[in-house]
Amino acid sequence: MSEIAAQLHALLLAQKQTVATAESLTAGLLGAALTDIAGSSTTYRGGVIAYATDLKAELLGVDRELLADRGAVDPDVAIAMAVGARSRLTADWGVALTGVAGPDPQDGKPPGLVYVGVAGPTGGVTATELRLSGDRNAVRTAARDAALRVLCDSVAAGE
Repeated sequence: MSEIAAQLHALLLAQKQTVATAESLTAGLLGAALTDIAGSSTTYRGGVIAYATDLKAELLGVDRELLADRGAVDPDVAIAMAVGARSRLTADWGVALTGVAGPDPQDGKPPGLVYVGVAGPTGGVTATELRLSGDRNAVRTAARDAALRVLCDSVAAGE
């Protein structure tokens, strides 16, 4: 994945843009991948690890009613997390991961269900649903890799 992270860094650098992360199930794996690239301090602003549901509201501004109604594993929660990371960490792009790593379901959601939220500099937002398989580590790693791809595609498209 360092190839995609390097490609993303180059795109952000060329556009003089930055990114911030909001992570739940990956607990920092995405931020670590982004900072494995030399010179990443010019494109990566920082990240919030909001593993507990209440922290998604407190640190990222996710609506408490949304969390109460749908739980943390939801496309609108992923978008709100991305928007929160982007605004609170003053970045051009925000990317967020929320999902169920397993082995047990969470709030009625199956292991392997993950949402990637992206918030761009022009106000555009997207949520991508992933259905991942494997053990806990495999789901977390695949979620990180997918988030890098989704963000790279979004930055390349200028969304």
